[in-house]
Amino acid sequence: MFLIDTHCHLSDHAFSGEEDSYIARAREAGVEIMLQPDVDSSERKAMFDLCDRHPGVLRPMLGLYPGSVGKDWKSEIDKMLEYSDREVVAIGEIGLDYHEGKEFEKEQKEALHWQLDYAMERDLPVNIHMRDAMGDILEIFRCHKGLRGNMHAYSGSYESFLELQRLGDWRLGVGGVVTFKNASLAEVVRKVPLERIVLETDAPYLTPVPYRGRRNESSLIPLVAGRVAELKGVSVEEVAETTTMNARKLFGI
Repeated sequence: MFLIDTHCHLSDHAFSGEEDSYIARAREAGVEIMLQPDVDSSERKAMFDLCDRHPGVLRPMLGLYPGSVGKDWKSEIDKMLEYSDREVVAIGEIGLDYHEGKEFEKEQKEALHWQLDYAMERDLPVNIHMRDAMGDILEIFRCHKGLRGNMHAYSGSYESFLELQRLGDWRLGVGGVVTFKNASLAEVVRKVPLERIVLETDAPYLTPVPYRGRRNESSLIPLVAGRVAELKGVSVEEVAETTTMNARKLFGI
């Protein structure tokens, strides 16, 4: 199988010193490409340096994570633009996150509007982080119709998925959560066409069953593919082939 992990944080300190072995394990499991989301200026150089060390296997994104947005978000954008000459597969990981509160709601919305415009100017897809903010995300997307991208770690309803499709060209990022007991995502995956799904880990987070509670990594993507196959009533090979094609088409890889 040829699999693509569309969202993992290999530059996270959890993998410090283990990057080469991480990639070796992933490739042994059939995961040949791993997309690296950008977070902010504190991690960006390390992420790009790692991608430079593993060209073709690791592919970078560029963006400002909503949890890193504060009063000084414009200065963070300026630091982001220092990398504007780099080839990236998407603008991400960007979005809205109200899980820890709404202190910077206004700034998160402003930063998201700016980055969506930037993505459209560069004709790039977006990688969206959304937590406890679906209503506002949809409202912002209505101001930027025609976007294409994926909803990382999708946690919305099937109805929200349908609304997303009315507003643009969207894929759902499905990871370890789909393996959790009683996960609402499972029912969404049953209903959503396989052509609208891409696989991800969000490593080191959201580890799939039966390894939940341990550090996640890209080599566990086959467990996610297997669960999607069960839910869709198709073979794992079909899930691998279709989701890989979906990721290639969306991210231009």
